[in-house]
Amino acid sequence: MRSELYPAIEPHRTGYLKLDDLHDMYWEECGNPNGVPVVFIHGGPGAGADASARRFFDPDYYRIVVYDQRGAGRSNPLGETRENTTPHLIADLEKLRTLLGMDRWIVFGGSWGSTLGIAYAEHHPDRCLGLILRGIFLCRREEIDWFMYGMKTIFPEEWRTFSEFICESERDNLAAAYHKLLMSTDREVYMPAALSWSRYEGACATLMPSPETVTTFLDDTVALGLARMESYYFTNNIFLPDNFLFENLYLIRHIPTIIVQGRYDIVCPIITADLVAKELPEADYRIVPNAGHSASEPALCAELVRACEAFKSLG
Repeated sequence: MRSELYPAIEPHRTGYLKLDDLHDMYWEECGNPNGVPVVFIHGGPGAGADASARRFFDPDYYRIVVYDQRGAGRSNPLGETRENTTPHLIADLEKLRTLLGMDRWIVFGGSWGSTLGIAYAEHHPDRCLGLILRGIFLCRREEIDWFMYGMKTIFPEEWRTFSEFICESERDNLAAAYHKLLMSTDREVYMPAALSWSRYEGACATLMPSPETVTTFLDDTVALGLARMESYYFTNNIFLPDNFLFENLYLIRHIPTIIVQGRYDIVCPIITADLVAKELPEADYRIVPNAGHSASEPALCAELVRACEAFKSLG
């Protein structure tokens, strides 16, 4: 079974979907126009998608949809938190599916993409042919606290730099302190905070040190969308009731699911994927023994391609 990324391709259709008076959402379509639909949900929230997102899927078999969530990437306006909640993002996916005339599609998402993918599937299980989930993150309070404080047990030097960006009197609530800076209207205030946040995440995202990954996270568009949206969603408990996603997993148990999890994922530790796999016993749970969090890591990337190849049987 193939495990290498497919060659780079360009979209044959792109557009902006007007979501409301404020937000316009970028989307693109590539691959086989008559193929099995699959939608790539990027991480963050706020990180946006890049050209590599297209390459997990066989372009002769899949009708590939990639988009940037409201407030992220190429969607406008970048970093906008107004009218931006998880229920909005779920509704946006439905608007996009309807626009493209797809009855059902495979949902592929990692990290925050797994969060939104699960949330979407729980609200619209009849629209999901299958789920491919990587680095599962349910946004429970303990997971957010791990990101903000717990990762220092593995990356103390990176966390020290991240935390010391905030004045000592505010370090008991780093998410709120960063959010205050990130919501400033002064670029000289919000951009350094965004780069500090994003660098921290990028530095902790791979099993082995990866300067290339950190450089990607230091792109201004990625950093601002990622940091502002993550701090905003984290300080608002992702606009869903506590433990909502976990407690409603029973609604998606019938959907064919492949879970791909790096054993040494520090950003989204394996304990969450393990809990989800126990609630979804029919799921194909694949632990990658030599990988961390980033989908760009070779072993994790290869397993994701194999998952997409395995799902050809759904068509």
